[in-house]
Amino acid sequence: MGRDRGIPQGWSDRILDGPTPKHTQLRNILRHLVEHELSPGAAIPSERELADRYGVSRLTVRTAVGGLVAEGLLHRVRGKGTFTTARRLDLSLHLLSFTTDMRRRGLRASSRVLSASTAIPPEATRRVLDLAPGRPAAHVRRLRLADDVPLAVEDGWFHPDLVPGLLDLDLTGSLYAQLAHHRGVRFDTARQTVTAGIARAEQARLLSLRPGAPLLVLHRISGSGGLTAEDSTSWYRGDRYRITVALNADGTDGKHRPNDTLRRCHTRTDAQKGHQ
Repeated sequence: MGRDRGIPQGWSDRILDGPTPKHTQLRNILRHLVEHELSPGAAIPSERELADRYGVSRLTVRTAVGGLVAEGLLHRVRGKGTFTTARRLDLSLHLLSFTTDMRRRGLRASSRVLSASTAIPPEATRRVLDLAPGRPAAHVRRLRLADDVPLAVEDGWFHPDLVPGLLDLDLTGSLYAQLAHHRGVRFDTARQTVTAGIARAEQARLLSLRPGAPLLVLHRISGSGGLTAEDSTSWYRGDRYRITVALNADGTDGKHRPNDTLRRCHTRTDAQKGHQ
């Protein structure tokens, strides 16, 4: 069986009689294969092949594989088999553009513009950007991809004075890089929150997910020169991202002091309007 699909030559793990259920032993063996031997998107052996190789019932195999599907390490494709999922990316908690973040990972970033216009923002966004009632702002919605795989839907509002001429730029590229190069605008502070969400119908269609699939929802308020310039929300695929934070005993994240980020982003708004 050493040359069977997905089982490396010389693999020697065996299912033993004992207190540990056989489906648990098999799940651990398969987890090792998925995490250390198989490449992302590789097919694992069929139920019959696994049952014959390890001398267990197909129900035991089905239970073991189902556990790894529930963990997100495997996914089933109707009529084709069971495959390893793509490795999850650590979600960047730094002030980086999506393009720069993907480039650092060795991936090719691209964007598909869903809409781009000048429009009246929602009231909450108007207050964040400190705009007068009825004043329009630039609104850009994009689908962000890495190596042509859709990863996130991005919805951003931008202050018309602080981010001038945004809609004249190439919206399929990095907005941060273009704003810095062509407009001299550099985002230097941000506050980012992450919450859990589920994919609605349009998001599921754009991200190639089933409706109700888990998402990571990132809300970012970015500033330039002490003023709020961007209010954006991004919906990231929950099956492709994870968040990893290094913690210290003193309560910091190992890199920055608490509340270092975005100390000045609301300075003008708070001082002028007395917002709490």
